[in-house]
Amino acid sequence: MTGTTLNSAIEEYLSSIEAGNYRTNAGSALTQWAQWLARERTVTLLEDVEVIDCRRYARHLKRQVREDELKSSTAHTYYAYVRAFLGFCEADELLSKNPAAVSRAQAELPENTADANRQFWTRRDRKAILAFMDKRVERVLEGDDSDGVSRERAYRDRALVRLLALSGVRGAEVFRAPADDKRPGIAWRDVDIEGGSLRVFGKSREYEYAQLPRKAAEALERYHRVFDPPTPRFPVFPTDHAPSKYRAVREGLAGEYTESRIETILNENDIDDVVREYEIVIPAISTRGARNLMKRLCGEAGLDIDGEYLKPHGARRGLGHQLYSEGHAELAQSALRHASIATTHESYSNIRASETAERVDDVLDDS
Repeated sequence: MTGTTLNSAIEEYLSSIEAGNYRTNAGSALTQWAQWLARERTVTLLEDVEVIDCRRYARHLKRQVREDELKSSTAHTYYAYVRAFLGFCEADELLSKNPAAVSRAQAELPENTADANRQFWTRRDRKAILAFMDKRVERVLEGDDSDGVSRERAYRDRALVRLLALSGVRGAEVFRAPADDKRPGIAWRDVDIEGGSLRVFGKSREYEYAQLPRKAAEALERYHRVFDPPTPRFPVFPTDHAPSKYRAVREGLAGEYTESRIETILNENDIDDVVREYEIVIPAISTRGARNLMKRLCGEAGLDIDGEYLKPHGARRGLGHQLYSEGHAELAQSALRHASIATTHESYSNIRASETAERVDDVLDDS
């Protein structure tokens, strides 16, 4: 057998990807695709992949959607992984063209209905969760410990919700993404409270500055005052996972103390006191942990969003939706850090369609 095998080409492609989450997800999807090609199309070499194979794969995904084995958005995501991989092979001159990018192959994909089901925080939902977080802090300050929430936790959670609700940041930009080493979560040194900005590792895989509105900045400033982080390198939203804290301490003190001395320190002191005294930088809360936190907070607040909870990314969409619907398209672009206004228009095309319909109605009513 001569030529480049699909599996070796996939390995080369995955090694070129920096984003850990994308690499993991793409690897899983491409492995399944390669297995399907070998089984259904008897294709194992990269050079043997043709347009018809991609067309058949798109049809296979469509069939899975019809049989409720996949969501339409997932089917499009799987195909996008294949298209990106073959595009990489074309750029690397392993293929003369990308067979997955041909229109007759993509024509067999199922209709993508994901946009209609994407959650966003409505203005009412945003106000409700923000009001609940304020009340929660007030109860703690009044000495009401019926919720079992500490003063520090109440301020932290309020700052976290306000940051999501008002800044337009993505969850993976402020929380730790376990599969991506470049996304450890924001640290206090990334926060400029007076300047109203937040340094994040953006979707572009470059550092960017997100806007930090006054109410979000105030919540972070008060949380900072209460929490008093031991070092600017400390995460803004640290993990509560005890094993992670112990591991961080052991690794942080390993070069300075013997193992027995480290264990003595841990046995004789509270783990959080050790973290502070030795200025150990522990991990930030993960993106999954942030989702679980929002689920708990919505439950405590009595918020039921069509059987769901307020998801972190829905906050970003909700902010953009309000700004755009109120006629501030360029402000929405800036707040969400879209590369172009065209991206903003596309993201909120439903609002444009609604406005157009109203204008058409006005014209027709006057005729």
